[in-house]
Amino acid sequence: MKAYLGIDVGSVSTNIVVQDEAGKIHAGIYLRTMGRPIDALLTGMREVGACIPPDLEIAGAGATGSGRYLAGVMIDADVIKNEITAHAVAASMLVPDVQTVLEIGGQDSKIIIMRNGIVTDFAMNTVCAAGTGSFLDQQASRLNIPITDFGELAHSSGAPVRIAGRCTVFAESDMIHKQQMGHRLPDIINGLCEALVRNYLNNVGKGKEILSPVVFQGGVAANKGIKAAFERCLNLTVIVPEYHNIMGAIGVAQLAKEEVQKTGCTKFKGFHITGLSYRTGSFECGGCPNACEIAEIYEGDRVIGRWGARCQRWDIIN
Repeated sequence: MKAYLGIDVGSVSTNIVVQDEAGKIHAGIYLRTMGRPIDALLTGMREVGACIPPDLEIAGAGATGSGRYLAGVMIDADVIKNEITAHAVAASMLVPDVQTVLEIGGQDSKIIIMRNGIVTDFAMNTVCAAGTGSFLDQQASRLNIPITDFGELAHSSGAPVRIAGRCTVFAESDMIHKQQMGHRLPDIINGLCEALVRNYLNNVGKGKEILSPVVFQGGVAANKGIKAAFERCLNLTVIVPEYHNIMGAIGVAQLAKEEVQKTGCTKFKGFHITGLSYRTGSFECGGCPNACEIAEIYEGDRVIGRWGARCQRWDIIN
């Protein structure tokens, strides 16, 4: 049986998916990157290699996410695509007539506008953390509540407290103020969910025509309080897919399948890369006034990839 490997290396999580030609997920791994993308990728590849059936042939592989170039050269991916494309493809696979994709990850958030299966507009927020999962993680830690309980607590609230959510610093001080005033914890958490949604719609979603069906993806989609807040603000039903937290990997696995169907073969190195040694480095190019910072990755003693240049001077030719 043929299957396709999708890898999404982000700043917070590294996700790996193996899905067959019919779209069935045979493995779905969600790992914390912890600032060590190479280690996270190798760990995830070991876990995937150990859990898939021996008769499953990896016929193609793709990489996406902020660490897509790093992952792509390590596995020799057939396709390396940005997150917008990967998330749009995954949403279309599960909800073919999707028109709006909301995606909130650990460090950034995105909105993708689709019409007739084609991306017509998108926006990303990579500057402020107030509308991302890391902000919720931080507040959960401060309140000494497991982040997994956030959604249930927000869901049990009867009257959300309005929290100033335009900035993480202001939101935190406002939460402390509301606690000192005696507001119930579930109401404060529900207010925080609404603040995050307001911030997202006023920044990332500003000026966008949000139409149904709406699909909510990313790790934050597991939070029932955020989903409910989106539904109240938009007055629309919001769909959360079963594999919402690994949708980028699912999308790029599908793109790898399409690429291999065109080329007829895969470049994927195989799971034996988990036994190889990798290290990264960087240097500043002095070839012109641009002074590009070039990142490179070594497999053993051999440089297998470089990126960051504005020209082809440092390209690796296989």
